[in-house]
Amino acid sequence: MLSAVKATPETLASLEDRFGGYLEGERVDEFLRAFEIPFAAGHWCAGEFFDRFCPIGYNSDKEFDNSVPAQIRRVAEAGIRGVEFHESVFLDEQKARDGAKVQEILDALQQHGVTPTCMNMNTWTDPKWKYGGVTNPDPGVRRDCIELCLQGVRLAEEVGCSSCNLWPGSDGWDYHFEVDYGERLQWYIEACTQIAEECNRRGLKFGTESKQKEPREGNMIVNTVAKAALVAQEVNRNLGTAAMGVVIDYGHEQMVGNTPADSLYMLRAVGVPIANFHINAAKYNSNDEDRIAGTDDVWRLIEFCYAAVDTEYDGWFGEDQFTYRTEQVESMRLSLELFANCMKKALLIYRQRENLRSAQATGDALRVLQLVKRVVYNG
Repeated sequence: MLSAVKATPETLASLEDRFGGYLEGERVDEFLRAFEIPFAAGHWCAGEFFDRFCPIGYNSDKEFDNSVPAQIRRVAEAGIRGVEFHESVFLDEQKARDGAKVQEILDALQQHGVTPTCMNMNTWTDPKWKYGGVTNPDPGVRRDCIELCLQGVRLAEEVGCSSCNLWPGSDGWDYHFEVDYGERLQWYIEACTQIAEECNRRGLKFGTESKQKEPREGNMIVNTVAKAALVAQEVNRNLGTAAMGVVIDYGHEQMVGNTPADSLYMLRAVGVPIANFHINAAKYNSNDEDRIAGTDDVWRLIEFCYAAVDTEYDGWFGEDQFTYRTEQVESMRLSLELFANCMKKALLIYRQRENLRSAQATGDALRVLQLVKRVVYNG
């Protein structure tokens, strides 16, 4: 089991002597080890990238191995110790477990020393999910989608993941009056209850990942962390235990204009656990660009890292990025590096958290800014 970031007096004391200055190369890895910060990447970060402008893929002009074992190898080459999966990479064309694929991926994980972390449920790439997955108006399709997710939970346990995530990429609406909002939300709660119960039975964390929009640029069934938390509360009430939490995607917080750190404290206040983090960058109130972490507002990312430490988050920090026009391994490594430097700054602030809390208690923003300014710009 993972534990919270190791922010002890001993490790915090090493920030300036052992980890002074900008962290690069092996010092990044040493820093993450010293503070026991588990960092992962989605297998997709190391694969081919497609979009509507280049549907054949941006690496189609050169020899490129897009197999999952090759993706795992690239994750390891970037110095990243964990990898997230979609359940679909373990299935055959009939959506059944493919034993050969499972073994091939397990062998690659062992060969490259990479740990499986989170199983994400792919409920959007099949035309079957055109009108939704677990909230599809056809009850048969809803049942099929729930069974696919339950199969993903079983695969997560088999390959050694610690969590599962339902990002409802096809569950939403595009127009006013299109759906019965209450009915759709109830279907979503019912589906999550079944998935959470199975995860809990198998000792896995489970969360749902909110996003402002996706279905044809419309509206997603859980568009904010707050709504995802309400779903989790209902599920946990149904089950009588905190079996469900929330997966926070940093870029999705940017999309909706949330303060990411605020969401962490809100979840702690309402008793909803955090199942996983997705780390990336996106412009404020924009789209889900999934760019390299640390390339937008570093104040927000540093504060987010501080909140993760202060609320004792005990899961993985997982890259979820689509670097269409930059090479995969270098992009993953740079994301790790920039994140590590922001986390170091967060820990420097955390080391003086009592002074920070005293400054916050005055209500004077200048007291706070004077306290943290040198860390943000020079730490």
